[in-house]
Amino acid sequence: MHRGAIFIIPAVLICSSPVIFAKKKPPATPAIPQMTAGQKALHALNRLTFGPRPGDVEMVGNRGLYDWIESQLHPDSIPENPVLEARLEPLDSLRMSQREMVQHYPTQQMVKLMLDGRMPFPEDKQTRYSVQKMIARFQRRENADKNTGAPDNPEFNATALPDSWQLDERDRQTLTKGKPPQQLAVLESLTPDRQLDVLDTMPNGARQRLFPIAPPDVRRRIQIFNGPVQIVNQDLMDAKILRAVYSNRQLEEVLTDFWFNHFNVNLDKGADRYMVTSYERDVIRPHVLGHFKDLLLATAKSPAMLFYLDNWQSAGPDPTKRRKQGLNENYGRELMELHTLGVDGGYTQHDVTEVARCFTGWSIREPQRGGAFEFNERLHDRGAKQVLGVTIPAGGGMEDGLKVLDILAHSPATAHFISKSLAIRFVSDDPPETLVRKMATVFTRTDGDLREVMRAMVEAPEFWDPANFRSKVKSPLEMEISAVRAVNANVDFAQALAGQLNPLGEPLYRKLEPTGYSNRSTDWMNSASLLARLNFSMALVQNKIGGVKVDSGRFTGDATEIEQSVLFTAVSAAAQAAITAGLEAQAQQNAAQTASMVAGLTLGSPDFQRR
Repeated sequence: MHRGAIFIIPAVLICSSPVIFAKKKPPATPAIPQMTAGQKALHALNRLTFGPRPGDVEMVGNRGLYDWIESQLHPDSIPENPVLEARLEPLDSLRMSQREMVQHYPTQQMVKLMLDGRMPFPEDKQTRYSVQKMIARFQRRENADKNTGAPDNPEFNATALPDSWQLDERDRQTLTKGKPPQQLAVLESLTPDRQLDVLDTMPNGARQRLFPIAPPDVRRRIQIFNGPVQIVNQDLMDAKILRAVYSNRQLEEVLTDFWFNHFNVNLDKGADRYMVTSYERDVIRPHVLGHFKDLLLATAKSPAMLFYLDNWQSAGPDPTKRRKQGLNENYGRELMELHTLGVDGGYTQHDVTEVARCFTGWSIREPQRGGAFEFNERLHDRGAKQVLGVTIPAGGGMEDGLKVLDILAHSPATAHFISKSLAIRFVSDDPPETLVRKMATVFTRTDGDLREVMRAMVEAPEFWDPANFRSKVKSPLEMEISAVRAVNANVDFAQALAGQLNPLGEPLYRKLEPTGYSNRSTDWMNSASLLARLNFSMALVQNKIGGVKVDSGRFTGDATEIEQSVLFTAVSAAAQAAITAGLEAQAQQNAAQTASMVAGLTLGSPDFQRR
């Protein structure tokens, strides 16, 4: 493909779709009088999963639409995909406590504390060895800076490896000057400790060239040299993408994404780099189909949330005047505005202050070393408070915050706000008030049973309104994962896919504001976004994304058949015209390249951006 061609094609696509990507205008209403059985299956897959895979529409039709939905509402009843379990197995930080992550994957500052005797060295042999390598590199770098100012990472010279390793001259030359596959073969013949020794002395570029072709255990050792704490962050992002692509429990994955956004925290804020993994695993995921009040309490006590919104330092009046920090209202405000009542939920600034007073003392023990929730009585404001007209007597402790959560969880405003938020994500940007009221009624009647609220939504006729069919524009994450699923791509590792979300506008776990990423189509619709999405789509089908493999042989038949195999429905006239124009611009390509181009243009078309 010509390098410049991809920038010509998007212009055609953008110009052909002014309504879809006009800022602040809703997508055009599909011209269908009612959904057919096949369209209902596709609609359910588009809304309740990260997008259909080949054969999914037929599977739902054969099984029965509501039977399939009911199974998704009970994810524990669904056997998990063994491919997913195999992909997740090497990502060991996913199974660690926060404290274990700190010990196994320390920051450079923590390594300095170990050197100074202020923090224990890891007990695990391999982890201790990795930390010792970090220390050696750190000391070499310091010495180089002091003596010559020369950069670290000299050229690798395998001839200097110990004779006791019993490497012959050919292996030494291969490690020094061989091609990556040859180097990898020698590397795999060594013990893990010796692999680390070799990788430690390799220039960074040489290490990174090995990464895409290495097996998971060697990839893990290569990652260590990018900074151990980065492994924690990368495991988290890899797992999110792998689960979205491969999990059989698709609704659980979509809801985990929804509720993480609803109760957003930022991975890049200090100690949260070690806390977000357990936040998603232990706080969000177990409660996505449980009772809202349990989810609300779990987030309120989470070290990740307490650190992100600074509540762990919030304190009541100090009679001794020794304490520097005072009351922090961040959590109190976001608890009502974003987590429960909504911005129009009837609270005042006075309520914000009173709620903040109730949560003084909700803190973290040793946040920089993994942290755990604790209630610190010394920080608590023990005076009387009044929240939303309810008096909370003086002399209370942690129960003051628990009372606030109970008030908010049972407020009619919360029932409405949560119901509308779910309807915006799953139904339409402007959901019918009739539907929101139905969901809110179920929320109140069932004490906030989120499974029942979701069931009420999908059983309502408003969910199946033909106007909703392919009416919402996908977020970057939804678009990327749905594209990977649509072409049945094999994802060996997900780092490159995670990186692709940065230019698309949705870096994982890195939304700075507590609002989380938007669920509204209008916030993702612009021409620059369409260009980035098309570039991603073309790179995907041309196998230019590391760790991802698409079998181009699956794109068979004429252009119409290929388009329908990707969209799982007929292509619109406007998108068809744009795809045809793009193909004509690339008429010199051979048939195999043309088939992949049809698939890529279809994935990048406005039609595929809808769900």
